[in-house]
This record gives sequence, C-alpha cells and structure tokens, in this order.
Amino acid sequence: MSFVEGLSCRECGRMYPISAYNACEFCFGPLEVTYDYEAIKKVISRESIEAGPQTIWRYSDLLPTKATPNLDLGTGYTPLLRADHLASELGLRNLYIKDDTRNPTGSFKDRVVSVALSKARELGLKVAACPSTGNLANSVAAHAARAGMEAYIFVPANLEHNKIAMSAIFGGNLIAVDGNYDQVNRLCAELAMIHDNWAFVNVNVRPYYAEGSKTLAFEVVEQLGWQLPDHVVVPIASGSQLTKIHKGFNELATLGLSEENHVRISGAQALGCSPVAQAFLSNADYITPVKPDTIAKSLAIGNPADGWYALETIRKTGGGAAAVSDEELLEGIRLLAKTEGVFAETAGGVTIASLVKLVSSGVIKPDETVVAYITGNGLKTIEALGDKVGPTTTISPNIDSFEEFLHR
Repeated sequence: MSFVEGLSCRECGRMYPISAYNACEFCFGPLEVTYDYEAIKKVISRESIEAGPQTIWRYSDLLPTKATPNLDLGTGYTPLLRADHLASELGLRNLYIKDDTRNPTGSFKDRVVSVALSKARELGLKVAACPSTGNLANSVAAHAARAGMEAYIFVPANLEHNKIAMSAIFGGNLIAVDGNYDQVNRLCAELAMIHDNWAFVNVNVRPYYAEGSKTLAFEVVEQLGWQLPDHVVVPIASGSQLTKIHKGFNELATLGLSEENHVRISGAQALGCSPVAQAFLSNADYITPVKPDTIAKSLAIGNPADGWYALETIRKTGGGAAAVSDEELLEGIRLLAKTEGVFAETAGGVTIASLVKLVSSGVIKPDETVVAYITGNGLKTIEALGDKVGPTTTISPNIDSFEEFLHR
C-alpha cells in the first residue's frame, strides 16, 4: 500500500492530488510528496526494514509508490565503507564513503529513476523521457528497457562518449542537443507540456523522482547501526539530492527509527559551475545562474532547480560549501582511488576535493562522524583523466629490464 497523502507546494503549502504534475498553479512553487507518518508508524520498524530486500525497496513504506512489484534492477543498499586511510590523510577519526558506484548503471540515479518510473507506470504513463547530463540518461534508458517502455532521452551533444554509448546501448531514442544542460532542460519542460502522457522523470514526475534520493539517508543510518552521522558531504547539481537526504534523516527521526536529526550537511560543487557554493560563500540571499565551464559534466547545471532549497538546508543544518577547480577534482579522484580503492567519476572527485577543503578550513571537525557521498563510477568519465594517468614505466619483455627498473 501507499502512505502518500498528496502533493504540497513547498512555497505556499497548497495541496494537490497524486498526478503527473510538478508545479503549483498559484505560485509556481515546486511540489513535493507528503505522507501520513502516523499511519506509517503503525507498520514500520527497524526489524521490518531489515527483513526487506537488499535494495531501495526495503524502504517502500517511505516511498511514493504502491505498485507491486516495483521496477527494480537491484538498486541500492550499496556499501558504506569505513575510509581509515583517507581519514588518516585528512586528520579525521571517523570517515565513511557511501559508494554508489555499485548501482546497476553505475550511479545514484538508479535510485530516483526506479522510483520515478515505478510511479509513472502506476499513473498509466507509457513513455519514459528525461533531459540529462549523462548518468540519468544511462539509468532511464536501462530502466525503460527493463519496463518495456519507449524512451526519449535528451542530452547535450558534447557529453562524455562513455555516457552516450551507455545510453544508446539500451535502445530507445537518444537525442543529442546542440546546447548545454540548461537549454536541454528548458526544451524538455516545453515538450512535457505537449506530450502530457510521457513521464519526463525529472520534469512532470519530478516530485516522485526526487523521493528516491531519501534512500541515501536511510541506508547510511541503517548501516551505522541506526545512528545518524554528524556531518555529510553531498555533491550539488540541481540541489535535489542534498535536500532529500536531509528529508530522509528527518523522516527517520519523526518515525522514531533514529535519534533527533542534527546532521550537518555540506555541499560540494565544481568551481566552473558553483552557483550554490558561491551564494553560500558570499552570504547571498539568492542563487545567481552561471554558464557551466567544468569537466564535472554530471554537476554542470548552471541554474539549479532546487538550488535555493539546497542553500537553505546547508545554512539551517550548520554545514558549509566548497567549490573546487578541475585540477582539484582530478586530484580528488586520485586521492580516493589510492587510499580506499574506489574509482569515482568527476562528481566524486568534486566531493572528495571539497571534503579536503572543508576539513582544512575547519568546517568539518576532526572528531565528527563524516559520510562523503560518491555518486558515480569513474569508468563513466575516463576521458576526463586525459594523460594524467598511465603506466609507471615501459620495459622490455625480459627479467633484466624489470630488475633495472626495480633497482633504479
């Protein structure tokens, strides 16, 4: 069953029925899913969750679908790795990596897409669609194939080749647009008004899609023995993931599954596309859109839909924000790989490089329990590394050649 009460406007509070709609008709504020928490309390427990599947659907009572079975490629319950080597380098006592590189298409987007398309089928929508910077395209293509849905996926034409290839292999219609993500997103918003029977996962079914990110909070708390971390570092693209992680922590506390939520949330952005971080660092009361200029293309959203809400969450929780250069994010990728054996895409490099900055500036305290979210697999953005990685040396096929290298 579903415990969804309806959709509410985040600005004016007006309520709407469950439908494929994402904006308030009165103030144009974004809509989000509301739940009957008193009813959920009667059926949910730590034990019922632990008895569930090893996927995001162990938290089905806190997700906005009622269809059974839900669309599932095996997403979620990814490892929470204790990162002692990286912690030692940074002077931290308790550092964890939430490794979402392990999801079916290699990124956290499988969480949101699994929820969005499950709800889309429940609403009777037959076509899956999205604008994407890459990871979402991969996930929608895969889940649409699994669901037997037709797909139309729109991406910037200059996207990383690996992400284009991975989207194309699942079939469907991959539309390359000669423009940046914000232009692609604007096009899809217009198309969603024309093709109102299509499920644009991050447009007209966005309220349900966004709820999938809450599972990143649920899993961390469960994997920490039902304890909340002190501080988390979250990469920011649209800002939705950061706000929903905060919502997830709040929901667990509301339901008595954890202690009261005092988690500090910090945001990570690439310097070439950092409207939220710059607003935080300059103490601004608004988000100024920017034209993206960074190799971290999965975070390259210059006008983030949930940017203001992410900024508000960072401030409200006592967190911080960092913006890192492309060189710094590449070093972040290398640092995580050589200390913990996790290969992250450019967004993960942004998270780790921002973690370094937040520790060195004193925003993150040495004795805090910290979780850094790594949201995508490094194999997706190999080309970003260029000639910065390669063989240690080249030898002839004989012992003498190797021994000469070994003892040089």
